[in-house]
Amino acid sequence: MTATVDALSPSIGAMGKAWGVTEPLMGGTEAMRAAKTLLPKWPKEEDDAYKSRLETATLFPAFRRTVSVMVGKPFSKALTLGDDVPAQIREWAEDIDREGVNLHVFCAEMMGESLAHGLCGVLVEAPKQEGAGSGRVQTRAEQQQAGMRPYFVRVMHRQILGYRIASANGARALAQLRIAEDATVADGLYGEKTVKRVRVLTPGAFEVWEKTERVTAAGGDEWRRIDAGLTGLPYIPFVPFYGWRTGYMTARPPLLDLAYLNVKHWQSQSDQDTILHVARVPILAISGADSKTSLTIGGSSAVMLPVGGTMEWVEHTGAAIKAGQESLDALEEQMIQAGAELLVKKPGDRSATESANDAEGNKSDLQRITEGFEDSLDLALQMMADYANLGSGGHASLFKDFGATSLSQASGQLVLAMKDSGLISGKTALAEMKRRGELAADVEFEDEQDKITEEMPDLDDEADIAAAMPGDAPDEDADAA
Repeated sequence: MTATVDALSPSIGAMGKAWGVTEPLMGGTEAMRAAKTLLPKWPKEEDDAYKSRLETATLFPAFRRTVSVMVGKPFSKALTLGDDVPAQIREWAEDIDREGVNLHVFCAEMMGESLAHGLCGVLVEAPKQEGAGSGRVQTRAEQQQAGMRPYFVRVMHRQILGYRIASANGARALAQLRIAEDATVADGLYGEKTVKRVRVLTPGAFEVWEKTERVTAAGGDEWRRIDAGLTGLPYIPFVPFYGWRTGYMTARPPLLDLAYLNVKHWQSQSDQDTILHVARVPILAISGADSKTSLTIGGSSAVMLPVGGTMEWVEHTGAAIKAGQESLDALEEQMIQAGAELLVKKPGDRSATESANDAEGNKSDLQRITEGFEDSLDLALQMMADYANLGSGGHASLFKDFGATSLSQASGQLVLAMKDSGLISGKTALAEMKRRGELAADVEFEDEQDKITEEMPDLDDEADIAAAMPGDAPDEDADAA
């Protein structure tokens, strides 16, 4: 059967299995509830009971927060453009997508996408010249006169439908790329509607196909071509950005193991909530009563029981509750460790030059991912330069001095980041740091809170205020004079 223009390539379909886990986790509690397969229905569980359990389940957002923390590492300092980046591209970098977003913020978004889902990309676009048919503006002067310039377009993981790869002179390159797009069009005088489109790119050319409301004779969706033209470039101006690169145009989410642990926590938390609900409602048990016995329970009511009958409240022992909470605590620790793995420096394959420099030879996975991100960004800048006939596009650099020497140190960083983001309390963070040996065992949370209070300046005391302010203390002799 011939595939339609929106068909998924097998490799994209394979990556989609992981996306079925990472997408709901990034979407939060509502997205997790919508993904019902991530909270299975118990055998013989009534539909209403399952619905209630699903609607009250809440997500501990460890995966999403860890992605955010990891993105914050390389982008904790401003992205740097090298001296070899043309002045024109530097100017465009202040509004890299023609939507007011600068290059630093744009790249942080794409880093988050690649860390969460493994694969995304940037399409380097340039407006077609008005009145000149298909193709780009040919000279820099013509571009400036027409007010046109190249810009970056985000291509998120789900937009990549399929591709073909060709080899030329020993190098692999895209021979075809299909990207899903949503377009908002007018619907009547005042309404709007979203239509599905697919952009098909080949070296030097593009086509845009739109889904119609009709079906084919075979019963499938009908697509019609609504646009086509030339790009003026001998290649497809698309650059993939990888999380954990597994091959050309294929990748794995670097935090996928954490994602599965987070789903397990979601399920276990639901079980814990259910057992807590059951345990909080005691059951009245009566022995010796028959079917004719009636009860009125209340402070001013008396109960008559048959001779030898007994009545008592039966309550949960709490053993299962304790075991469930311990399981949740263990899962949360496992999630911290799984996330921290990206920050731990690990020895890799080193060249003779690198062997003389331990900083080069030992890098964390996140540092290596960041270096790959820089390479992709440099390629995208070169495509901008090719569109504008600027020669070299230059190089960009991200902050990479954030590796940890041990898993304990790395997980400690993640604990503090989770505390700062509000995911865990200060008391829990202090306990975790003590357990890792980063703080002395006799450090107590309450004592530290008292010490912090004591160190706070007295706002009624000028000397305390002066000591708390940066710079030199006030000159008392000068004040007296």
